[in-house]
Amino acid sequence: MADYINIRGQNIEVVASDPANPTLGQIWYNSTSNTLKGGGYIGTASWASAPSANTARYAAGPSSAGTQTAMLAFGGEVPPGTGATEEYDGSTWTNKPSLNTPRTYPGGAGTVTAALAFSGYLPAAPTTGATESWNGSSWTNVASLSQARYTVAGTGTQTSALCIGGSPAPGVYNITEEWSGSSWSSGGALNTARGFAGSTGTEAAALCFFGYNGTSRIANVESYDGTSWTAVNSGNTARNGLPPGGAGTQTAALAIGGSPNSPAASTTAVEEYDGISWAATASLPVGKQSGSAAGTTSAAIHGLGYTNTTVATAEEYTGAGPTTVTITAS
Repeated sequence: MADYINIRGQNIEVVASDPANPTLGQIWYNSTSNTLKGGGYIGTASWASAPSANTARYAAGPSSAGTQTAMLAFGGEVPPGTGATEEYDGSTWTNKPSLNTPRTYPGGAGTVTAALAFSGYLPAAPTTGATESWNGSSWTNVASLSQARYTVAGTGTQTSALCIGGSPAPGVYNITEEWSGSSWSSGGALNTARGFAGSTGTEAAALCFFGYNGTSRIANVESYDGTSWTAVNSGNTARNGLPPGGAGTQTAALAIGGSPNSPAASTTAVEEYDGISWAATASLPVGKQSGSAAGTTSAAIHGLGYTNTTVATAEEYTGAGPTTVTITAS
């Protein structure tokens, strides 16, 4: 049998895992899956249906550092507020132990095995600063936020997170708190106070976008450098009710769904940020607000939320650009 190098003039690298950013035309052999793979290109972004979660709800906290095949969703409004926790593995949602404090609109950070849940709405309080740490099997109460609130944006890891803005009911905050792994401390103040906003990134390189400023829905966007917030280019469609810890990074983010006008109205609009500007990309199949999201601008998951009712549905996003394809004989 002829070798590939003699036919095509190209060596095939043997690797245990696929390259993170394959180039167009790159070829490799994955020794773990025993498959021949290559770098391809997807010209059009798209959404596809994914398995539904077990508990329909909206305003649940996502693990902001999660991926398309590994996201944690916790809390939310069924109604009433719940502590329900579910883990998505790319094909199935699995019920996990509930939060110690059931809540709506919590902020979140971390991964499916090391997450953080903080703030939220409690009917009797009505807001909380309670913070809980997740180790993959149970939630543990840790130090509370300095300022109790809900509708915050959150991002980062279990040991280095941001709690951004939020609502004291009524009104909105411009405050940011930074989590060190053991306690919360004051961070830089937002230039535009907001709640119901989206966010992504790390404690030292975060993005906060869109939201509600206490009077109207906004498209304003701000970038955080670990010390202060700087206004950057605004999005195209002003809205609130975005995933509070979303898909992407400070320079490559997705703003998914939300509400552009009345509280009951949900949009299908999705915008992608490239570090400079926002552009419309593939729309959601059905308009949603207050969903949960994780992943990247090339591979994201969006689940749960509110349409004209509370839903458990989920969708997977594939962005335009480089991708990995499996090569088979034809």
